[in-house]
Amino acid sequence: MPPGLDRQSSVASQRVADTLRKQILSGGLTPGARIMQEEVAASLGSSRLPVREALRILEAEGLVVLKPNSGAWVSKMDLAECQATYKLRERVEPLALSESMPNLTSDDLARLDKIQHEIEVNRDVDHFLTLDRELHLITYSGCRIDQLHTMVRRFWNTTQHYRRAYAHLIDPTGRELINFEHRLIIEAIKRGDPTDAERFLAGHIRRTRLALSRHPELFTG
Repeated sequence: MPPGLDRQSSVASQRVADTLRKQILSGGLTPGARIMQEEVAASLGSSRLPVREALRILEAEGLVVLKPNSGAWVSKMDLAECQATYKLRERVEPLALSESMPNLTSDDLARLDKIQHEIEVNRDVDHFLTLDRELHLITYSGCRIDQLHTMVRRFWNTTQHYRRAYAHLIDPTGRELINFEHRLIIEAIKRGDPTDAERFLAGHIRRTRLALSRHPELFTG
């Protein structure tokens, strides 16, 4: 196959993956939904080959499950699986943060402050989820360990739907607590204090895990 065609196919696969990823992370495709390759190809004006490759990309990211002789399905979790993922996050993400901190720039810190300000004045759940994801992933962006980046993004992908469902239940006091925890993490990063940063982040993740455990209905249906 000519190199130009290889590149063209890769670009097409990434385009399909980007579209499906946005649909899954935004809630347009819900956990357990079947993804019909023919329908995706038709809606995007693509052949089935880029769709198949896109689904493999999303499977590696934890967003899709490919079942032999069955097809592709949006990943879903039960409460126990989500709890286990959050316990892993409590250990893995503080490590990613401490590895990242020495490499964060003044521009990164300024961006964190800007995002947090936007979170504090925002009242839209979907926009909050976008901002919250961006804030935390920026704090990890200086980590030079690729395996950690892969794990962290997979954890965020697979729990996205359940964070969205829970975010609709958060009252004003809960939002204030999230903002307080974010500020503690950001200030620890600015001080260059990895011990406090790790501790505040682990507590932030743990509190969400415990809150989710009180809402098993989010994992049914």
